[in-house]
Amino acid sequence: MALTVESALSLEVFSRVPLTLFAGEENLHRSVRWVHPVEIPDIANFLKGGEMLLTAGLGIAHDEKAQRAHVRALARAGASVLVIELSGRAYHTMPEALVDEAARLAFPLVGLGGELPFVEVSAQVHGSLLNQRMQELTAYERLNETFMRLLLAGRDHVAFTQALADEIARPVILEDSSRRIVAYSSGTEVSDAEISGWDLHSRVLHSGDVLGGTSVAPTLLPSLDGKDRKRRTGEAEAGMACTRRAIVIRGERWGWLHVIHSSDALLRTDQHAIDRTADVIAISVLSAREVGAQAAQRENALVNRLLLGDISGDSFITRALRLGKDLRGRPLLAVCAVKEATTGRLDQERLVDACRAAALPAVVADIGDHVMAIVGLARSQDEQQLAERLSSEELRSGVSRTCPSAELSTAIRQARSAASVAASRAGREVVRFDDMGLLRLLVSLSEGPELANYVDDELGTLLRHDADSSHPLLPTLRAFLENEGNKSKTAEQLFIQRRTLYYRLERLNTLLRRSLDESEVRQGLAFALRGLDLLRRGRDSAVQPRV
Repeated sequence: MALTVESALSLEVFSRVPLTLFAGEENLHRSVRWVHPVEIPDIANFLKGGEMLLTAGLGIAHDEKAQRAHVRALARAGASVLVIELSGRAYHTMPEALVDEAARLAFPLVGLGGELPFVEVSAQVHGSLLNQRMQELTAYERLNETFMRLLLAGRDHVAFTQALADEIARPVILEDSSRRIVAYSSGTEVSDAEISGWDLHSRVLHSGDVLGGTSVAPTLLPSLDGKDRKRRTGEAEAGMACTRRAIVIRGERWGWLHVIHSSDALLRTDQHAIDRTADVIAISVLSAREVGAQAAQRENALVNRLLLGDISGDSFITRALRLGKDLRGRPLLAVCAVKEATTGRLDQERLVDACRAAALPAVVADIGDHVMAIVGLARSQDEQQLAERLSSEELRSGVSRTCPSAELSTAIRQARSAASVAASRAGREVVRFDDMGLLRLLVSLSEGPELANYVDDELGTLLRHDADSSHPLLPTLRAFLENEGNKSKTAEQLFIQRRTLYYRLERLNTLLRRSLDESEVRQGLAFALRGLDLLRRGRDSAVQPRV
């Protein structure tokens, strides 16, 4: 902690004589950089700022005009405090002109009611300054050692943000150039409120803060209920502020590092820690590709822990917030996208882009044959907008019902079921779990032998025929069922004559040992075809062409 005027005046040596503060009480927080016993009139010409000046008053003139000029010169030079010995060498009482001018300038002016060895004052003040400097150097060395260890371990921006929060015991938020939170550590109720409306904080509170500095928030973000609004207003009146530093990489600003704190100035060690953290974050994110890969690994690990049941849904939300994904208080849904074998971009990147384009927070992970996102919604129309974005990215996807965090495991199962159906269809479409209908049963049956047995019972003879024939009949059956038994439409779809279609239908009746003219037979076969598509998708990691 920096040595202030107040703490310097609390040293033992000043307790030996009566001490009176005549002016400048509001500036007792000023730092004391050095202490000087002085008795020359023009001492102000030799000051650098932050000095505690000790004097018997011999260098101070006795006319009021000169006394006022003396105080003005000291204040202008940046002195922290003037301590005058009122022992009779020059003054028995503090001159009114000195008091009046010091009060006008809010300049700390102290009177000592007796003689005091200034050499002992200097020794104690300098001793405190040396102790303070030693503490600062120790803190600097500890922080540098922590950062060096993290750098050598290949840790990313999230780890450095947490290290800074641990060092200064305050909430720390890291945003990128698009004002998106990418790391958040040691949150409090106040900082949680700020990140709930982060765009407002970043754009409005720091609107005039171009190079980085401290901005004092006049109010905190309003809440929905009046009780909470009153509490936050009270905190703002107590004085909340945010200090930020730019993360600069190769001459370009990558983002900002924010520290939420009280409106009192940060300690010098805290400011040094913020500066050093900004530097090491810049080093750690020199490669945007590495940053993206590390962020993806963190999200992969988090989602996989949820899938394994290692963490609860509520714990998932808390841990996601540490990665800058604020899913709190939102309806959630799971999206499961099928991996495509021939796509140019990574499927995980496409799913991330879809969620980002819909302006929705999401944790996205690669889970093997699929990529999955846990998405937070804000409005009723968000689900439809997300589906449109998924379609524009041409992602075969399954979307669960909305749910609270406690039901995320159910939502994941629903999304996987819907994705299985999406994978079995020809087009790249989005399937909602609520729209699956009877297919929910098919998907559950496909996880065991029941569906495979049913498909073999219904279509086994036909599949064996097609496997050994140059003229497969399964496409004809599929088209006939899709057209609900309409022979004219089926012939047109297959680009064949009706006589040829009749021949194929007879062959199908013979192989299946049933009449395709019966509606119940067609329903059973249609069910079996859908099961066949699901089973084929389950066997292959890539999308198979339809027969």
